[in-house]
Amino acid sequence: MTHKWLSALAVAVFLLAGCGFYLKGHQEYAFKRLYIVPSGTTSPAMLARLKRMVQANGTTIVVNHPREADATLFIDQGRSRNSLSISVRGLIDEYELLLSLKYSLISADGTTLIPQSSLSLNRAMTYNNQFALAKEAEADLFYSDMESDATDQLIRRLAAVRSLEASGAVPSINSSAPLQPLF
Repeated sequence: MTHKWLSALAVAVFLLAGCGFYLKGHQEYAFKRLYIVPSGTTSPAMLARLKRMVQANGTTIVVNHPREADATLFIDQGRSRNSLSISVRGLIDEYELLLSLKYSLISADGTTLIPQSSLSLNRAMTYNNQFALAKEAEADLFYSDMESDATDQLIRRLAAVRSLEASGAVPSINSSAPLQPLF
């Protein structure tokens, strides 16, 4: 019986290796020293996670002064909450939680490596006035999850920069991308 399990495991490993599957590893960056300029609204938890993830590969460090940096990352985080649905009594039944992250990356010589770009994330949350305190705690968890997701996306975009010199292609989202037709 154990021989069958070992054979099945070996086949699964070979299939995963053959399809290009690999575990997420550390990112390699074109810069070795990064200075981060957060706005006043940037969450300390998100900033700490960003610093930890940048330094995880062991070859890149986050420095405390812009003169020591190869590149400077400017980030600005915003949170908002919109009502999604209202009950027949006029009370809010559901909220949309929004997190936006604006960022740009500039090299030490002033070259724009990533122009002003943005990430936007949202989550829907039901709401009930009877459980207002619990719903606020739930909203905090949603925002924390969105910050983690935004940090992961930002790390991948920083890793897409291959050189500290300007190039024609920059890793950003085109905000005027055409939308899919409705019909």
